Amino acid sequence: MIVTLPITVSGQGLHPFTSEVQRIVARSGRDEGLCSLFIRHTSASLLIQENYDDSARRDLENWLNRLVPENDPLYTHTLEGPDDMPAHIKAALTATQLGIPFQHGELMLGTWQGIYLWEHRRFRGTREVVLHL
Repeated sequence: MIVTLPITVSGQGLHPFTSEVQRIVARSGRDEGLCSLFIRHTSASLLIQENYDDSARRDLENWLNRLVPENDPLYTHTLEGPDDMPAHIKAALTATQLGIPFQHGELMLGTWQGIYLWEHRRFRGTREVVLHL
């Protein structure tokens, strides 16, 4: 089973979509397996991270923005704006695919784990994540 999930983002940052994935897994009728997620973009990534305290996500975002700043004079790929090349680098340093086991129709995430699309640009719109069971 393959499903393309549209994920709406409102700019840079971590955007949760655990509930959307869990809903598809639960409705699939499959008892156990591996849920694979793949993002179809080069300037965003996927992450499993703390879902309880928003400050953990803000700290991650601030740390990565400090590590890979905009307007670095080394960048030559600047045609699409000052946030584009840093977004490509951030996506290269993080993950574009995830594998999450499920059992009894439930994702086997830890208590405080959530699934996030990490938007690295100031982009507002929709990103696509492909889910495969």
